[in-house]
Amino acid sequence: MGGGDEKGHPEKCSSDVDARQKAIDDWLPITASRNAKWWYSAFHNLTAMVGAGVLSLPYAMSNMGWGPGIVILVLSWVITLYTLWQMVEMHEMVPGKRFDRYHELGQEAFGEKLGLWIVVPQQVVVDVGTCIVYMVTGGKSLKKVHDTLCPDCKEIRTSYWIIIFASVNFVLAQSPDFNSISAISFSAAAMSLTYSTIAWTASVKKGVVPNVDYGPRSTSTSDNVFNFLSALGDVAFAYAGHNVVLEIQATMPSTPEVPSKKPMWRGVIFAYIGVAFCYFPVAVIGYYMFGNSVDDNILITLKHPTWLIAAANFFVVIHVIGGYQVFAMPVFDMLETVLVKELDFAPTFSLRLIVRTIYVALTMFTGICIPFFGSLLGFLGGFAFAPTTYFLPCVIWLKLKKPKKFGLSWIINWVCIVLGVILMTLSPIGAMRNIILQAKDYKFFS
Repeated sequence: MGGGDEKGHPEKCSSDVDARQKAIDDWLPITASRNAKWWYSAFHNLTAMVGAGVLSLPYAMSNMGWGPGIVILVLSWVITLYTLWQMVEMHEMVPGKRFDRYHELGQEAFGEKLGLWIVVPQQVVVDVGTCIVYMVTGGKSLKKVHDTLCPDCKEIRTSYWIIIFASVNFVLAQSPDFNSISAISFSAAAMSLTYSTIAWTASVKKGVVPNVDYGPRSTSTSDNVFNFLSALGDVAFAYAGHNVVLEIQATMPSTPEVPSKKPMWRGVIFAYIGVAFCYFPVAVIGYYMFGNSVDDNILITLKHPTWLIAAANFFVVIHVIGGYQVFAMPVFDMLETVLVKELDFAPTFSLRLIVRTIYVALTMFTGICIPFFGSLLGFLGGFAFAPTTYFLPCVIWLKLKKPKKFGLSWIINWVCIVLGVILMTLSPIGAMRNIILQAKDYKFFS
């Protein structure tokens, strides 16, 4: 009798462990739901990729000039589409296993410990950094809506607008998983297409400004070089959606007949057509119409018609609400995984409520304290955005797929790695200089 019990225990233990593991996976936001459709991939990716950064592309173009500007924009579009394809392909490269999170793919390539150290810090900088920037952007855009529609009203500080913007995110952050924010993400994707279209059509309507100048902004060569480097950082920030790609794909169903990469890739193609539709007309037309007199946000340059500019800023607010949720979801997943798996907290609603409320509060507080965080992100972004988007997928591909040396795949990957490393090295230099130059005007808690 006793012997029978002894034999039965290991099986019982392993089934208990499996059941607990499944319960945790069903609760964690990335793996909770696997029934996403291909169009979820389209608008999640579009929301992640097209941030309010699109409105600074004409300014970036003015710092790079026509030739280099167009080459860098197009090259970034092609390289990031290629690296995104690699990540979609690698999601299920090991039969019977899915890499649902970026760091799991890193661990497969570099080992358990090293993989975490290579991927997680960069992913956290990108995801948390973007959330903070979106806090500031959302608050400032709300302020612009108010100031545009009511120029004679009493001025309300940006801090209060950031708090109003955050209050919406406190509620939406309680959405349990990726699929539950699909409607929010869809609205955000629609808004990004809308305000981008308003930006370039209003520029066309305004026409080319008198005495338009496409020359360098500054007479000093060093200024122009640093402005160029800073513009590289702006472009890197504009293509920063890769940090949530595997997490989006994790929500797709997968069978041997129809692996998740098929619907995922279909969605990515539509998203990238949307990205091209947003980025290229805004960058090229905005620069063509205003030359080097364009502001770092083209909606500031376009002051009329008042109602349209107010509407565009309001659309930016709706977009960054969705963008905030998409970038916050992997962070929620990391935090909740550590709490539940490592620290043995029970996977409950109250745990989720506390964790996510604290996270939103911290990003809000940071945004209020440091409203110039955007410049800071240009600096951090060079270190984190460029690797995770431009070349880390290529390094992992070379490590896991081992393409033939000097074959086409091998060469393409090395070209992407070299360009990505150059971008990672140069863009923080420009951003650091901007921070130093503008430091005298910075006001904490403004």
